[in-house]
Amino acid sequence: MKVTGYELFMVEPRWLFLKIETDEGITGWGEPVLEFKAATVAAAVDEMMDHVMGRDPMQIERHWQRMMKGGFYRGGPILNSAVSGIDQALWDITGKKLGVPVYQLLGGAVRDRVKIYGHVGAQVDRDKFGKMPLKEELKVMSENVQKQLSRGLKAIKFTPSDSLEHIDTPAEVKNIVKRVEAVRELVGDDIDIAIDLHGRFSLAMARRLFPLLEPYNLMFIEEPVLPEFTEHFDLIVRSTSTPIATGERLFSRGDFKDVLRSGIAVAQPDLSHAGGISECRRIAAAAETYDVSMAPHCPLGPIALAACLQLDFATPNFLVQEQILGLGKGNDGDLMKYIADFSVFDAPDGYIELMTKPGLGIEVDEKAVREASVKGHRGRAPEWHHKDGSFAEW
Repeated sequence: MKVTGYELFMVEPRWLFLKIETDEGITGWGEPVLEFKAATVAAAVDEMMDHVMGRDPMQIERHWQRMMKGGFYRGGPILNSAVSGIDQALWDITGKKLGVPVYQLLGGAVRDRVKIYGHVGAQVDRDKFGKMPLKEELKVMSENVQKQLSRGLKAIKFTPSDSLEHIDTPAEVKNIVKRVEAVRELVGDDIDIAIDLHGRFSLAMARRLFPLLEPYNLMFIEEPVLPEFTEHFDLIVRSTSTPIATGERLFSRGDFKDVLRSGIAVAQPDLSHAGGISECRRIAAAAETYDVSMAPHCPLGPIALAACLQLDFATPNFLVQEQILGLGKGNDGDLMKYIADFSVFDAPDGYIELMTKPGLGIEVDEKAVREASVKGHRGRAPEWHHKDGSFAEW
């Protein structure tokens, strides 16, 4: 079997899909995208495919080594995201050729179902966040929480703050605590809560706030500080008993070395950024040696999620899977239209059952993908500023 061609599809809201074709008529799909840099990654995929065209797609590791290391310059989010999507598609082809799900090629399933969590998006509107009375803000948050619970989910995640000053006011610290407290009181103790800080906190603010959140028994606190400060993660870990998670902006085993040693509880590599299935299975193995769980980052589309699930099923130290597709009871949202049969993602009780179809376990609706790609997209991250006009982390 040989690779004979490939196509890239820019699909809203911010996705990039890759289709790889073979001379046996077997096709594989991947999602090689970096949020807000889709066009740049597409150019990198076009270059990387030179290493794959005309060759056996089942030699996945040989292609991975050549793509990742053969250009002299290595690493970074663009290169690694390009390789990630190609890697996903090659695993998809191999599984389809052999008639088995990818997790079977990774040693077989170690679990029967995968726990997922949903996002509570009450604070995404920056024009309102922090400007409406806290009581009204909490009402909006409550409505969003109830929407996720109505889907049968047993875990949710939200961002409890807007951008923060390097050392913010006592009032802002108290408001963050009140938001977390309100959600915990609403859902009770049978629902897991995680919070995502998007790297907005300084080391000082993290150590000030985190002890105040301990009474609410969070599943984890995600990316409290920027990845530039991973060598100091031990300061944060030692400041609280709450599990600390990070990794969505780390792109290789090497990038994870310091944080694994720091005492984090949860590693969050993104299978569309951190070298695909091939590298993330190695990150998972490295994490296991430090008693660190895996919760793959996936604020992306159904192909990326399918790749994550294949790894999740085969990973002993897996914890929970992120998704933004509105999964749970009744998967009929607009974001699901690119999958011909999205019942494989059903999660009425907050868990996706073991997928059994070969490859990544999904059938892409190519007609819908082609139609959507005509419009394409050019998404950009919001531009945030502090009160004094200086740059603020989104």
